[in-house]
Amino acid sequence: MTKLDELIAAAKRIESTPEEQEAQRRSFAFGNTKIENSRITRETVDSEAEALKAQAK
Repeated sequence: MTKLDELIAAAKRIESTPEEQEAQRRSFAFGNTKIENSRITRETVDSEAEALKAQAK
């Protein structure tokens, strides 16, 4: 087994917390929207994510 195979196998065993998943979701949203709109900031994404969370309750 190569080092890469070992790393992939180890990564498959890691479980993300809900907080880590939310951070990843926001990072993904920021990265994709920033491509289309240079005015988007991380703060914009965080603000909208919090608004959506409040709306879902």
